[in-house]
Amino acid sequence: MPQIRRLPNDLVNRIAAGEVVERPAAALKELVENAIDAGSSRIAIRLTDGGLTRFEVTDNGCGMTPEDMALALERHATSKLPDDAIEQVATLGFRGEALPSIASVAKLTLESRPHESSDGWRRVVDHGEMIEDTPAALPPGTRVRVEQLFAKVPARRKFLRTPRSEYIACLDVVRRLAMARPDIAFTLEQSANDKTRRVLATQADEPLADRVAQIVARELKDNAVEIDLSRETPGGTMKLTGLAGLPTYNRGVADHQYLFVNGRPVKDRLLVGAVRGAYSDMLARDRHAVLALFLELPPEEVDVNVHPAKTEVRFRDASGVRGFIVSGLRQALATGDRRSAQGPDRAAMERWQTEPAQPEVQPALRSIFQGRDWSAPQNRVSEARPDWQAQVAAPTDEALPTGRAEEAVPISDEERDYPLGIARGQVANTYIVAESKDGLVLVDQHAAHERLVLERLRAAGAGEATARAQALLVPDVVELDEADCDRLEAAAEGLARFGLAIERFGPAAMLVRSIPHALGGANSDKLLQDLADDIAKHGVNEDSGALLLSEKLEYVLATMACHGSVRAGRVLSVAEMNALLREMEATPRSGQCNHGRPTWVKLDMEDVEKLFGRH
Repeated sequence: MPQIRRLPNDLVNRIAAGEVVERPAAALKELVENAIDAGSSRIAIRLTDGGLTRFEVTDNGCGMTPEDMALALERHATSKLPDDAIEQVATLGFRGEALPSIASVAKLTLESRPHESSDGWRRVVDHGEMIEDTPAALPPGTRVRVEQLFAKVPARRKFLRTPRSEYIACLDVVRRLAMARPDIAFTLEQSANDKTRRVLATQADEPLADRVAQIVARELKDNAVEIDLSRETPGGTMKLTGLAGLPTYNRGVADHQYLFVNGRPVKDRLLVGAVRGAYSDMLARDRHAVLALFLELPPEEVDVNVHPAKTEVRFRDASGVRGFIVSGLRQALATGDRRSAQGPDRAAMERWQTEPAQPEVQPALRSIFQGRDWSAPQNRVSEARPDWQAQVAAPTDEALPTGRAEEAVPISDEERDYPLGIARGQVANTYIVAESKDGLVLVDQHAAHERLVLERLRAAGAGEATARAQALLVPDVVELDEADCDRLEAAAEGLARFGLAIERFGPAAMLVRSIPHALGGANSDKLLQDLADDIAKHGVNEDSGALLLSEKLEYVLATMACHGSVRAGRVLSVAEMNALLREMEATPRSGQCNHGRPTWVKLDMEDVEKLFGRH
């Protein structure tokens, strides 16, 4: 039987380093967190070859005495736990393993000077061996330099990536910590190939929105809504702040989602799932929101000691936190719900204006345009009827040109106040052209009406409207797979709130007794099949376990709305177009469809005039 023995300290430190120090970015994170906890107002980071050769963190924090420096290099020694109440920890780092773990697998130079002292001190540890312990000259604060990471641990060194990849990982760490603390000035310099450049430079005491926009993307501030919400719970006050990008401002990957809990950057699956749920009916499934969310809650309500790198947390009331984030995001996005993508790129327009003018067309070519009547067809219509739904459902077989417009009647004073303007015509039987007081508006009629139908369904489910169900004279029998019938039967009670009354009709069929009034003459067979597919896909979420029925229904509502919306290619009268525009102006989140695409774009009159050389 093998004999049990105590491991030597150097091996214990290397094992601990395997948990804390995965790559240069992990070690850099620990050092910057220490600088933040030291009360610094300025933190400077320097990288060489992405941290593979060297990285250094300098701060103007409280500093350490020589005695404190010696203790800081011992395992489980920290100043961040004044007592045994680990659940009350309010600092970023507190385990006391970072410095000794890094020193066991690299050459670590630690220099520090307290503000009240005139002398500093330096300690150098090379892969666990003390090689220098002398006075040093430096300003108040602390400087930590790490060199030759894993130089004596080749098995770990060979798993590191290229300098470029390691630099990107370090940059992401610094960005997240800089966003978490807008009161601290951060600078980051990268050296490679004998060239040094400043990558990041922020000022202290910046507004949160400005700091986030500077770090993530400057255009985010103009394409996002600010969040500032709070909720009282039995455990204390929860607060949610930050910036949430509009659904039309999205990315193909989720690398621009920054989540913080009590000032700590985290990559928590529950929070990621909450974000996905909040944007579920506003983004295509292969697109991801851009945001920075800061969640504050009492320390005893969250356990930050569940991961060696402290990137994951555990909440005492996980469902309450998820619900708060989902409802908070939806409430904030509702304040910017009518904003959409804007007109063409102004820079491109400037380039258009600087291009040399084209020579006048040859007279022989000009003649083919002469003598033609280019006036628009006169499609005069009567006043819009009040019932927009009746107009949408009314069939029409009238064959009209691909593009048609009404007579350009001047806009009245009352009509000038309409944000989306007055309809002037329809292009390709798909896009509505409207004139506003300051430009032209193009509306995708299918995308816009899909959003309107979804909001009607949601309002009906919330009890804000009545008579939303349309009973069928003869119930429809829809044949499905038995598994699909089981899913629909389990969701039948929730679907009934939205006007869709279904019940089981044998082992492999469902009976449809009524459909939502907003869906009009939707095809029951296709509707139920799509709903069953959506419930099957979203019935279990890998990020947060089983979803509540109400959350499942949020996913399938978008599918229901698609079945009841005006299709592209449908001919609309001008009265119908105007009715659609007015309803968009009064409907939440009408700036984007249920899949995150914009429902309208605006071309400012200034841009139009530039296109024709009038400016």
